[in-house]
Amino acid sequence: MEIKANYCIPTKYQKTILDSFSKMESLQKYNTNQYTILLGFCDVHVHFREPGFSYKETIKTGALAAARGGYTSVLTMPNLNPVPDSIENLQQQLDIINQDACIEVLPYGAITVGEKGEELSDMDGMKDNVVAFSDDGRGLQRAEMMEKAMIKAKSLGKIIVAHCEVNSLLNGGYIHDGKYAKLHNHKGICSASEYEQIARDCEIAKKVGAKYHVCHISTKESVEIIRQAKKDGVDVTCETAPHYLILDDSMLKEEGKWKMNPPLRDISDKEALIQGIIDGTIDCIATDHAPHSQEEKAKGLEKSPFGIVGIETAFQELYTNLVLKNVITLEKALELLVVNPRNRFNIALNEDFSIWDLNKKVIIDPKDFLSMGKATPFEGNEVIGENQVTVYNGNIVYRKI
Repeated sequence: MEIKANYCIPTKYQKTILDSFSKMESLQKYNTNQYTILLGFCDVHVHFREPGFSYKETIKTGALAAARGGYTSVLTMPNLNPVPDSIENLQQQLDIINQDACIEVLPYGAITVGEKGEELSDMDGMKDNVVAFSDDGRGLQRAEMMEKAMIKAKSLGKIIVAHCEVNSLLNGGYIHDGKYAKLHNHKGICSASEYEQIARDCEIAKKVGAKYHVCHISTKESVEIIRQAKKDGVDVTCETAPHYLILDDSMLKEEGKWKMNPPLRDISDKEALIQGIIDGTIDCIATDHAPHSQEEKAKGLEKSPFGIVGIETAFQELYTNLVLKNVITLEKALELLVVNPRNRFNIALNEDFSIWDLNKKVIIDPKDFLSMGKATPFEGNEVIGENQVTVYNGNIVYRKI
């Protein structure tokens, strides 16, 4: 059958994906020039909150939300209860994934016991069942513990994935230490709390020869440190998130849906991040999808917990604000959303794709979300692009009704 739908698929994947599309009779109504076939996105940083916090999100609802957003593989962070720091604790999460996930859900194991930064987790015991190791949600404060972790991860052929945050520099802050914080009498988080730990870790990774990935970078200094580390031969990759590429702290409002960690930074940081994705310093765009209950996020900037949702809107926001404005090409966006994350974490594509109407105008309305989390600073925005169908491993896992 001749494929009439548009598609933006690297050559090595075209036959597999297009053959799968052709064989699925129920998809043939999408075989027109109105629709575009895209590869299944891969998000290397999500919080599905289960086990331990299922009132915020579950693996089932998180996976369904991911499928709606065009994602077919996601990597789930370990700040759970119990923390996956042993195979026994990890098994609880694996059992739920096996039962409830409609897409590929790959867990991280914790770097340290209880994510407390004091003792290495049972990395040997978990290695065959985790994609990598992270203490996300907390920065690893002791350099010697990070070095031990990198040595162990290297011996296991795994990546250390770091949330970088120097606790002694936080000073109770909860938004960026910039003009908005000063004008509205808020406590700020300085940029150094992020980039100083990145610089430290890059030095350790260079010394050890370890694979190192930096979570959700948000500052111009972080971009430059990672750029230089790559030039120096460090095996380092990094991610940023859509909100850091599209928003900045001048746009803040006194609502919990504008609070995340790291916070929205200065416009100069946003511009440096955009340059970082253009020149290849930044390898991946991840959502840091972090749902909370509506009650929790209704407490304003100071009192609400850190975290926003984003997995259902990420591609729409990137396509509207970066691709259509000629900041990056669609091919570059898919490199950041599909190719690079899968290559870095050795995640196969299988027969994964989504079908989009890239001309459809949509107003972002959290009431439509499949995620239990509803807090997004993009609420009310008009975006271009709507997912019609997501296929994972030959099965339809999302279809717009």
